[in-house]
Amino acid sequence: MELLDRYLQAVGKRLPWKRQDDIVAELRVNLESQLEDKEAQLGRPLTTREAEAWLRQLGSPAKMASRYLPQQYLIGPELFPTYLYMLRLTVFWMMVIYVIATVVRIFTGEIPDGVAVAGAVLRVPGILMTGAAWITLIFACIEFAARNSMAQQLGIVPRVDEWSPSSLPPLEKDLPPGTRRRSYANAVAEVVFGFLFLVWFLLVPEYPYLMFGPGAWYLRASPYQMAPVWMLAYWWIVALNFVQLAWNFVQLMRGQWQQPGLGQHIVYKAIGLIPVLVLALAPGQVLVLLRNPALDQVRYGGTLEGINQGIHKALLLLTAIIVLELVWNLGKKVIAVYRKRVVAGK
Repeated sequence: MELLDRYLQAVGKRLPWKRQDDIVAELRVNLESQLEDKEAQLGRPLTTREAEAWLRQLGSPAKMASRYLPQQYLIGPELFPTYLYMLRLTVFWMMVIYVIATVVRIFTGEIPDGVAVAGAVLRVPGILMTGAAWITLIFACIEFAARNSMAQQLGIVPRVDEWSPSSLPPLEKDLPPGTRRRSYANAVAEVVFGFLFLVWFLLVPEYPYLMFGPGAWYLRASPYQMAPVWMLAYWWIVALNFVQLAWNFVQLMRGQWQQPGLGQHIVYKAIGLIPVLVLALAPGQVLVLLRNPALDQVRYGGTLEGINQGIHKALLLLTAIIVLELVWNLGKKVIAVYRKRVVAGK
């Protein structure tokens, strides 16, 4: 029965990945047995209304899945993919900003030494843990709020006690190995957080404290300033986030939020490579300038060269990481297409 398959599909999305297949298989056997008994009693297959009434008695997919969850999640299965995405995004940009700020700070010292470099490296875990803690706290609050009726009325999460089997999403096509379709809550959260991130990022030039914190005062007081090429890279990043937000919003409005996002992810990575290349290929590798060259060239000229070289090397490393990840994703895409053709040819 297609309606039962759709129900089991919805239940499976709310189960842990490691036990998902086993639980769904076990549940399918039990429910199909119940369905056969009902049809044997009636002497005919169930009608659509009768099947919907039966599934309604079983409970919503979320309620059914909760019976197989061994513990209460801090961040539930619905929000976890979005949480993981935002965590990776936050860690990535924190590392980029920290590396750039650290290079500037170290090389503006009188004598850059190994102690300063080692200290900067040792501070990385604490900074990343702080960012991860804030993201986790935000999503834990969202998870808590999602259980309230207000969040359910807004459509961020469906009601557990009020649902209709006819609202179950259609059956999905087979996905490439290692991929999973987004849930509706995940798609909505991506649009909301994408919009908030874009607004925050657009405010950074006017209010640099939002990104650099107390370091913004240090940058203003230092004899150095960012080269114009940074603004070009900045607008490329804005364009990337705008494209991502618009794409996700259109998919949400058109009901295509369940489609696999590997191709979409590859496009994002390709566009995201542009601002990094803009900086890495800056003319003369000039990324930082002196505010008053006539006055400070003699004192800070040598340090300025070291700053530019340090940032340039960090950008080259970042470029290599992004290119490798892009090649890896392209390889997965090619393999998935090849497997699909092999299966179709059998």
